[in-house]
Order: sequence, then structure tokens, then C-alpha cells
Amino acid sequence: MIWDQPLITKYNLSGPRYTSYPTAPQFDANISKIALIDKMLSPSHAPISLYFHIPFCAHLCYYCACNKVVTKQYDKGAEYVELLEEEMRLRSLMLDKNRPVTQLHFGGGTPTFLSDEQLKHLFSAINHHFNLVQDGSQDYSIEIDPREISHSKMKLLVENGINRISIGVQDFDNEVQKAIHRVQPVEMVRDLLNDARDLGILSVNFDLIYGLPKQTIYGFKSTLEKVIELNPDRISVFNYAHLPERFRAQRRILDSDLPSPEGKLNLLKLSIELLTQAGYEYIGMDHFAKPTDSLKIAQEKGELQRNFQGYTTHAETDLIAFGVSAISHLKGVYIQNHTDLSLYQNSIENGQLAIVKGYISNEDDLIRHHTIMALISQFELDSRTIEQKHAIHFNDYFHDEIKQLRALEEDGIVEIEQIEEHTIIRVTERGRLLIRCVCMVFDKYLGSAVKYSRVI
Repeated sequence: MIWDQPLITKYNLSGPRYTSYPTAPQFDANISKIALIDKMLSPSHAPISLYFHIPFCAHLCYYCACNKVVTKQYDKGAEYVELLEEEMRLRSLMLDKNRPVTQLHFGGGTPTFLSDEQLKHLFSAINHHFNLVQDGSQDYSIEIDPREISHSKMKLLVENGINRISIGVQDFDNEVQKAIHRVQPVEMVRDLLNDARDLGILSVNFDLIYGLPKQTIYGFKSTLEKVIELNPDRISVFNYAHLPERFRAQRRILDSDLPSPEGKLNLLKLSIELLTQAGYEYIGMDHFAKPTDSLKIAQEKGELQRNFQGYTTHAETDLIAFGVSAISHLKGVYIQNHTDLSLYQNSIENGQLAIVKGYISNEDDLIRHHTIMALISQFELDSRTIEQKHAIHFNDYFHDEIKQLRALEEDGIVEIEQIEEHTIIRVTERGRLLIRCVCMVFDKYLGSAVKYSRVI
């Protein structure tokens, strides 16, 4: 990548992160639930990706914008696992049990809030209703709070097929940790990492955040050096979006403690420089990985995709999601559960799926979905792939969009090549950080009054 400050300043707009297209603001609460269930019943032989949202956290992190319930009552986990078990029973009636589960992810909240016994119960239920793969080819992961894990719990996770973990690091600076109410010394993370690797975890991801209160260039440089020394396989460096009007916990962060917009960009620039010098490669949209990592290999093969968990190597799967706020995706159909825990619980206890909203893509949505996902995952699009998949003429269909891309081409963000009647769009090294701006050209819903985060 090339850091082009004037270009970044000009195009650091607000826009979607494109974990889906159409994006979540387009999901409709008035859509027919029967229509969504009917789509779920459509026969499919695709592999399955399972997602489980565990909303509980024992500690409140002030920066967090996730759907969560902060509590020290660990027995709430047992009740919630029973709800998940019943939701699995209802969903599994609509699915062929022989379809392999090639991907599994636990997110939160804090998934490791669950006790050893509660996790055993949950895995038993998953194995009962679904065909988990245990031959080493699986991609089974979990998000871990270093303060909520033990050796016995990590051992249990590995015994049940977990082979990837994501550790919430955020920042190792003690002053930053105190400002965001998440104190976890580097020794705690190192011990967790060593234990996980000794038990056979194949891949480790670290989550970092830039733009947090009290962050400085010197302090974040120290954090990055410690991260590089710990040598995770993947690193995500997320932009902190300060939206206290939407997220109550963020009101405990003082505006005066936040880095300036210029300082925030300098933190990102530093991250890119140090991580790439250490041998990590920029995958896109906040993600770095070693050259040997499966994400980088998938990108080189043109197989990388995005979903609600970020980048994935399992684009061919049907995503079935469980728990409060969880979103399923089945071939252009999006189905979201209630975001309120009590409403989710009431639905499941009454024997109903906890659907609150959804979306059924039309043909135009699918064309734009495949176009956007190719660009954001591969940084390149050959129009022939879209033309063959959807029987359109790309240049005619996207006549206005290609005109808009010409302005980005003039600024050096993309290169547009014409080969006979086909178009190849390549995102330049200067444009990679601005990939969301390129995708926004193809988003027909951007006019809606939704507040998005900055693209950088």
C-alpha cells in the first residue's frame, strides 16, 4: 500500500463496512415472516456456517458497540444455552442434517462467559442437531476475553473442534486500558496465547483498535511492537467510532481524551508501516495476515469473501445464525433475530423463531452484491464474472457507475481497463485504504439517512 495523505483527506467519508449487501439498515421489520421462513425451507446442498451470539459480559468495556448484556450472574448462561438449544431444534427441522458444518463461530458479548458445563451443554446440542466436521478441515473459531478464560475451558474448546481463536487486545497501554475500562496486562495475553498454542490452536487473531482515549503514537508503537513479538497469525486494526448518542457506555469516554482526527490517522499509518515491515500483508478493511494464512491464500485464488464476521474463506456456505441479534444469510436472503434479549426469549419459549426483520434480495441486489464483494475482497473485478453469473452486459448495466468511477480513476484510486467489450477494475495501492469509497459507487441505497463510520 501507498499512504497518500491528500487522497485520504479528500476521501475519508462516511460509509458502510459491507459485511453484507444490501447492508443492515435496509432490513425490513414489516417483511412477511412466512416469506422468510419459506426461503429457509428452500432445498440446498451447500455446506453450513454456524454462528452463535453469546451476549453476556462480566465487565463493561466503554468503547463497545456490540449487542451485550453486562452481568456477573453467570447462571444466566445456562438459561441462554437452553434457548439456543430450542432455537437449534426449530431451525434444524428445516435443514438436511447431513450437510457438513465447515465453519463455526462464537461471537459476543463474551462467549467464554459461559462456564465449562454450559459450553459442554451447548456443544452437545450443536452436535445433536448438526453435522460438525472433526477431521481437521474445519474452521471453528471463538472470540476470547483474556479475563474470562481458564486452561480447562480452553482445553474443552479444543476438544470440541475449536482450532481458531480471536483475542480482544485493543491496546496494551495501561492508561488506555484504564480509560476504556478493560485492564489486561500483556502477560495475561501471552499466557493465554501460549496455552492455546500448546493445546493445538492453529490460528490466532488479535483485535486492536486505534482512536481510543489516551492513545499516543509512542504508546501505540509500544503496543504494536509487543503484538509483533507475540506473533499472531492475523491482526485486525479497527477504527474506533465514537457515537455516544447511540451507545450509552461510550458516554463515559471524554471527548478531550480522544486523539485528534489527524492523530487518529497517524495511528493507522503507524500500524500499517510496522505490521507490513514485520511481514504481515494487508488483506483489506482493517485486516492483516501472514502470507501463509488461509485468508491471504484465498485472496490470491480469488476465493475470499466477506460476511458478518469479516473476511471468510467459506463463501459457498449458508450462514445460519443463533441467538439474540444474530443474522442469517442464505443466498441473498437475510434474517435477523430480535436484538432485545427478553423479546428473543419470549419468541423461543413460545416455540417461534425469533425473527424481527429481514430482506429478500432481488436480481439487482444480487448483481450489486457480487460486484461489491469482489472489489472489497480481491481489490479487482473482471466484468466477465458478473456477466456470466447474471447474464448482463456490465458496461450497459453500470453505465452511470462507471462514469462515477472515472473520477476515482483520475485521483489514482482505481484503474479501469477495457478489453474488447469487457471491463477490469483494479484498486491501486493508493486506493486500497479507500476501498469502501469504491464499493459505495455501486450501492444504490446510500441516500438513506443512516449515520455510518468514517471509511478510515
